[in-house]
Amino acid sequence: MQLFVNDLTVMDFSYLCPQRGMVGESWIVDVALDGELNEESMIQDFGKVKKNLKRLIDEYIDHKLLVPAEYQQVTIEHDEASAQVIVDFATQDERQLLLNCPAEAYAFIYAEQINMQSVSDYLREVIAIHLPENVENLHLMLRAEVITTPYYHYTHGLKKHDGNCQRIAHGHRSKILIYQNDKPCLESQQYWAERWQDIYIATEEDRIDVEQLQVADRVRHNEGYVAFAYESSQGYFELLMPQSDCEVIDTDTTVECLAQFVLAEQIKRIGPAQQKVMAFEGVGKGALIQE
Repeated sequence: MQLFVNDLTVMDFSYLCPQRGMVGESWIVDVALDGELNEESMIQDFGKVKKNLKRLIDEYIDHKLLVPAEYQQVTIEHDEASAQVIVDFATQDERQLLLNCPAEAYAFIYAEQINMQSVSDYLREVIAIHLPENVENLHLMLRAEVITTPYYHYTHGLKKHDGNCQRIAHGHRSKILIYQNDKPCLESQQYWAERWQDIYIATEEDRIDVEQLQVADRVRHNEGYVAFAYESSQGYFELLMPQSDCEVIDTDTTVECLAQFVLAEQIKRIGPAQQKVMAFEGVGKGALIQE
């Protein structure tokens, strides 16, 4: 017998990719449980499945940076005293990504690359110990939202957030809808999809000199790189990125602020036409602004 739950949750996270660098992602999770009926003539109560599995997926993946621990050009160093973890990653074209964050900000996937298969394998292993005895097997099906309009992958951190959004490197796969005089503007949507493809969006006030990083001794090339750092309720976070992979804005990087930023830039590009921006944060949520 099998129990299934489609659209259990959406995982919003970022991951380190040997080809692309830091990639924001949003995957929808479907689950199925194989097992025998319990004393209630169920494999498990739907309410418990939704609550417990979503909680575990959020705990292990959601709003984290996924690191391919078996990739040859990554080093991971745990500081037991401070509970900080330093991740030093190089892409195949030798771009360096350097992070110094609390351990909870990461998920270490024992694979050479982060993909749906490696993440699904990881989740099955960590969730298996929490399943009731009558459940024989867990199936996790990960999928991306079907988007027929332009979209982008972005990573950010929200230091003022009181939850896991404060982690400096979590992200989303998001579409953007732009209307001019109430008509969809595909050209503008495509512009932003290209401008923000695999981008890190940062706040100007979080920028520091590369030499100010606590891990500055690990920086291989100062030129062409930018550094960010902040303290939040979960701890101290810092990040080094290639400047070419970043968009630095004057405000926070909430989806509301991103929608405002896009609208302001659109007015500069297009002129004072009536415009509306719907900026998404992952799947099915976002912010709308119009001028």
